[in-house]
Amino acid sequence: MDVSTTMVLAGLVLTWLWLLTAKYRSNVRLPPGPRGLPLLGNLLQLDKRAPFTTLLKRLVVLVGYDVIKEALVENADEFAGRGPIPLLVRATRGYGLAISNGERWKQLRRFTLSTLRDFGMGRKGMEDWIKEESRHLVDRITSTKASPFDPTFFLSCTVSNVICCLVFGERFSYDNEHFLSLLKIISQTLKHFSSPIGQLYNVFPWLPDQLSSRHRAVFNDIEKLRKFIMEKILEHQETMDPSAPRDYIDCFLTRLKQEQDNASSEFNHENLESTVFNLYMAGTETTSTTIRFALSVLIKYPNIQEHMQQEIASVIGSERCPNMEDRKSLPFTDAVIHEVQRLLDIVPMNGPHYAVQHISFRGYEIPKGTMIIPMLHSVLREEKHWATPWSFNPQHFLDLDGNFKKNPAFLPFSAGKRSCVGESLARMEIFLFMVSLVQRFTFSCPSGPEHIDLSPEHSSFASLPRTYHIVATPRQN
Repeated sequence: MDVSTTMVLAGLVLTWLWLLTAKYRSNVRLPPGPRGLPLLGNLLQLDKRAPFTTLLKRLVVLVGYDVIKEALVENADEFAGRGPIPLLVRATRGYGLAISNGERWKQLRRFTLSTLRDFGMGRKGMEDWIKEESRHLVDRITSTKASPFDPTFFLSCTVSNVICCLVFGERFSYDNEHFLSLLKIISQTLKHFSSPIGQLYNVFPWLPDQLSSRHRAVFNDIEKLRKFIMEKILEHQETMDPSAPRDYIDCFLTRLKQEQDNASSEFNHENLESTVFNLYMAGTETTSTTIRFALSVLIKYPNIQEHMQQEIASVIGSERCPNMEDRKSLPFTDAVIHEVQRLLDIVPMNGPHYAVQHISFRGYEIPKGTMIIPMLHSVLREEKHWATPWSFNPQHFLDLDGNFKKNPAFLPFSAGKRSCVGESLARMEIFLFMVSLVQRFTFSCPSGPEHIDLSPEHSSFASLPRTYHIVATPRQN
């Protein structure tokens, strides 16, 4: 068959596919959206740097607080499906909490939430761990002696050690080279997931790795991370006491043994490895990234930083370690932290949801197998909920008397049955670490606040802020 004949046949097939799709759309009341090309769909219409901006204009799925609340909260069961993310599917080999559905997801989520709570997530025990880790962070930053430094790995070490205590039952030294290499892998993996080439893989996962050396490098690094996790699991198997579990892995192994004869049980080594992978990745990078962005904000707006310092000094002083009880007495500080999370918009497109069955919603029919994107970006930037949605404004969380006020559209952790399992831990970490840092240091950068750009370096799978060398000057008592 010559080339011209092949091209004609290919054209006929693509035309048939397009007509078939058009006929299906005409018979079903689907949500409105632009026609796409055969096979390519709407890919060529996407902004590769920030695809969610194109989705807002062209392929609206779930946009705005009212719609997303109605879907994820009021119709939680129908919208609880998780859409396949090819990068994560490959990284987890299809197992674990993050990408699972059905009975696997129910068993793993229920177990993970209860286990993390048993080990103090959101409670006093966890607060003590975070306070202890904040002392290590303060000491390490003090050692810079007010010289410019990149805060990325200090913050990653600090936040990661908290999740390491929960999952592995131990913390690691900031000088541990293996630990630092794993943190670098986590950071680079998230950056790759959020880059245009990473998003291309999510659209065309069948393309061979040979087309991108970066793909190969990232997946090789992920295997190193999985190897570390498997080694820790093996260590736990050899040393654990079922009557005295030390951490998440111990609890999972105990449950695995209890249900080894249950054919419908999801407690197996594959789910353990991948769920620990999920917790380690998410528990390290998103919170440390939020704190790093917060420092950039304070450098950008030194008057905000000074106001926080004055409030903290008046409530806590310069020596006492902050605790969660202080939050109600620090309304401006609390407002700043919430506004940092709102403006960062860490997961603008949320994790994709999935119609595991046919859904009728707001007069439209969503067929089984449809990918659903609840746009958290649209909620955190909705004008009717935020006075100045595109600028940093702590007044979004303060009433006229300067008291902290909640805003229902504050959904950085999503909502409903697929909301972040570590939300209470992340909230505690961000508050305690931020207050400890602002209490002890004044942050600046060598080039001055006007050179701080708060727009993200990448914004697709995650919004990743730009990295700056900063100066931490110890505050005088």
